[in-house]
Amino acid sequence: MVRPSRDRNRRPTANGVSGRRPDRLQPHEAYMATQASPISETLVRVNYSETDQMGVVYHARYLVWLDIARTEHLRRSGMSYRDLEAEGLRLAVSEVSVRYRQPARYDDPVRIRCWVREVASRRVDFGYAVEHAEDNRLLATASTSLLALDDTMALTRLPERVRRALQVVPDPVKLGS
Repeated sequence: MVRPSRDRNRRPTANGVSGRRPDRLQPHEAYMATQASPISETLVRVNYSETDQMGVVYHARYLVWLDIARTEHLRRSGMSYRDLEAEGLRLAVSEVSVRYRQPARYDDPVRIRCWVREVASRRVDFGYAVEHAEDNRLLATASTSLLALDDTMALTRLPERVRRALQVVPDPVKLGS
């Protein structure tokens, strides 16, 4: 009998879903909990190219992490950016706010929690908590607003199925100052 190979870097997570161990993540390798929760979690590991001369993550890199977390949150909600774009819908960032609280450093495992704060007819607002994945320190909080655009880049309404799929939840952490 041939057994399937096992990845020794995989382990069960708190919700029972197998994921890579935080100490063995490749740079920017993200995984998602597949349990139906309105708050998604994505893990990344800080690589050297993301740090500045002071040895901390460059501030703009957080925007990339927010995008990764938001994309995975949408996927977990039953849609992907690729599918939405194929249907002629674009979600364009119109506002972003980040409150940096503590630095992330090279090789730190980072968890980005993402949730939907509000869904309007033409806009969706996301919230984020960026945390150290091992000691749970809150590194940053953020929010983004995305506008729905059609394939001509004109403002349009979010399709009802998209609005239904995006479950709004109260902020689990205080955002802003």
